[in-house]
Amino acid sequence: MKPNPIALLACGGTLDKDYHPLTGELVLEQSFLPTMLKQANHQLTLRLQTVMLKDSRDMTDQDRDHLYQACLAAQETAIIITHGTDTMTDTAEYLARHYTELKGKTLILTGAMRPFRLGESDGLFNLGCATMAVQLTQPGVYIAMNGQLFTAGQVKKNRQLGVFSD
Repeated sequence: MKPNPIALLACGGTLDKDYHPLTGELVLEQSFLPTMLKQANHQLTLRLQTVMLKDSRDMTDQDRDHLYQACLAAQETAIIITHGTDTMTDTAEYLARHYTELKGKTLILTGAMRPFRLGESDGLFNLGCATMAVQLTQPGVYIAMNGQLFTAGQVKKNRQLGVFSD
């Protein structure tokens, strides 16, 4: 049985940050999702779309609406959104509040606490969890982090422990 196609919408965040050797800063210049997917050796039908490359601390409701429009336009009913962890819960709640027109779609937000390019990142694990969750979960808006799946509006980031919890 062939799995349904999945839209993978990249928004940036820590997952896609890289170290700039001249400035010493973490920068967002490209998505590393193609590299991550190649390493995963998956057998899925994925459509990758870079919606934005932004630090989530800089995201506005205009950015969230842009993401919402990308979800609306997606032909796929299974959608994974990579997003920075600082405001991931805010975006999940925004999408849940505007879910009426998205009815029947499953949206899973995920990200990383450490950039993929710097090594020892949780990003690949979280992406794998989100990929499985989007295929098995009922329609709605969720966050997949730390091997757990949370319903939008029922999750928070624990900054002291660096994990998400309900």
